[in-house]
Amino acid sequence: MSKSLSRIYPLLTQDQIAARVKELGIQLAADYAGKDLVVIGLLNGVYPFFADLTRAIALDMDVSFMRVASYGHGFESTGEVKILTDCDTSIRGRHALIVEDIVDTGLTLHKVRKILMDREPASLRICTLLDKPSRRRVEVPVDYVGFSIEDHFVVGYGLDLEGKLRNLPYVGIYNPA
Repeated sequence: MSKSLSRIYPLLTQDQIAARVKELGIQLAADYAGKDLVVIGLLNGVYPFFADLTRAIALDMDVSFMRVASYGHGFESTGEVKILTDCDTSIRGRHALIVEDIVDTGLTLHKVRKILMDREPASLRICTLLDKPSRRRVEVPVDYVGFSIEDHFVVGYGLDLEGKLRNLPYVGIYNPA
């Protein structure tokens, strides 16, 4: 792993991420006050952001997860989105918030959003830690964005390279050269 670490250039520090997550939590608590909220995390990469974000939302809520895959191994999305584990909580008539680590091509969220909209939630919004709008192949409405970033391959804080580097407490740019 140390060889990989030498190829990572810091993009967002642990303190920057913590401050922004706190801001998002405050905003979400205000927006969902008095509502029946279900927060749905898209695994695997979302786990640190999801845990920090849900702790920052000062509301009662249900949490659930979906496990989706679109990357396989490597730096590019395969374009094929697979639902590996579905959400096990009913969202019918409830306010659902999808939490994602990064919105890149939009393909994953487009499919997940369509699946969840068919379940008739009262509302469905999307919150992401990172947004890469320059990479969009499919437009999806992203309601809450932690940080908009340029087109870099990023790792850390849940984001991985072939399953590794998720445990870094910051987000860094991976340079394979």
